[in-house]
Amino acid sequence: MRSPRQGIFTGAMIFVVTLVGAAFGYILFGCPPLDAIYMVVITIFGIGYGEFCPVSPLQRVFTMLVIIAGVVSAAFIVGGIVQMVTEGELHRALDSRKKTRDIEQLQGHTIICGFGRIGLILARRLEAEQESFVIVDNNSERILGAEEMGFRVYQGNATDEDVLQAVGIQRARVLATVLPDDAINVFITLTARGLNPNLMIVARGELPSTEKKLRLAGADHVVSPATISGQMMSNLITHPNMVEFLSQNDEQARLNELLAQIQVQVDELKIPHDSPMVGKTIGDLEVRGKGTFIVVALRKRGGDIMLHPGYATKLDQGDTVIVLGHRGDIPKFTRLFEVKKQLRYRGAKT
Repeated sequence: MRSPRQGIFTGAMIFVVTLVGAAFGYILFGCPPLDAIYMVVITIFGIGYGEFCPVSPLQRVFTMLVIIAGVVSAAFIVGGIVQMVTEGELHRALDSRKKTRDIEQLQGHTIICGFGRIGLILARRLEAEQESFVIVDNNSERILGAEEMGFRVYQGNATDEDVLQAVGIQRARVLATVLPDDAINVFITLTARGLNPNLMIVARGELPSTEKKLRLAGADHVVSPATISGQMMSNLITHPNMVEFLSQNDEQARLNELLAQIQVQVDELKIPHDSPMVGKTIGDLEVRGKGTFIVVALRKRGGDIMLHPGYATKLDQGDTVIVLGHRGDIPKFTRLFEVKKQLRYRGAKT
């Protein structure tokens, strides 16, 4: 099957050859050059003002051939253009369907609402961590840019329930709304929380007064770029060497290597409802661990984090215990007591 460009090129070549050949033919039949060109134009384009030059039977046959060649060339050109438009629409429709099927297969993914500067940073970070995500934005240029970067995208208004359902909000694990408009972020948070009560929602808040509204709307975490920037600047002023050290990729890699050498890692132990540790204390957990790890923090089911919790602190279902220990000992402990865990390596990956 020929391509549309080939059809247009073939039609154009036939048209040019027909014009030149017909003009020379009428000249050979005795028509003046200008009259010959005029005959060609009114014949090929079907104007039909009449036979401008004296026409013999042979010339009539020649004229019919000119008409047929003109029609054939026009058919090639028009057919090629129609084929190009049709194939383009078909490809776009198939591509859209492919993207829809891809989104429909996502499970436990992250929905990023907004693809500005923060959305781009977040997408690149999730991609580096090999996390599945989909970007939602109603700006066609930003969507095109995200698509060119290889990200999974969906064009639409994230405040619309149908759009959030289309990107699988019921199956999603996290929704991050990072638009620069606080009011829109509040509305997206409220809508998302209504569609999926178990969803973790991370929201951007520009104004300090917005944090309370976002949390009332259902946000689990509120991030203020202004606050983070201020903290970073203060750290640069008060602890410049530490910030410079931790910001260098080479130094981070070296730190990871050191942790790997001493076989140390930071893990998260999630306490499910059927865990034997429900109702026990931090002290009980460390005793059962027999010195293989130490508890450095406790994240309660409601989201509050306790640093260095006391030995008498009780564990409830849904809590997450953050421990520091030997890389090989913690998995043995979790298998022994049937504590489901979610590993978050801060040192080297196994």
